[in-house]
Amino acid sequence: MFTVTNEVMTMNRFKNRLNAIEVLTEKLTDAMTPGFEVEFDPDEAERAGAFQEDALSEAEALDSCIDLPDE
Repeated sequence: MFTVTNEVMTMNRFKNRLNAIEVLTEKLTDAMTPGFEVEFDPDEAERAGAFQEDALSEAEALDSCIDLPDE
């Protein structure tokens, strides 16, 4: 019976992550080509920074509103 050691499992995870980084780098490079459409899966898009939250908080939105009367 074949047993996989923790060291082999760790190496495989490292290789998978390295491969994912290489694929993402290639896709980002391709995305810089005008007219070329590149598809990203949700994990790749998140790693590329597509889902960075930069919206105002509720408090910031209320502070920026000039139409509300002062309380």
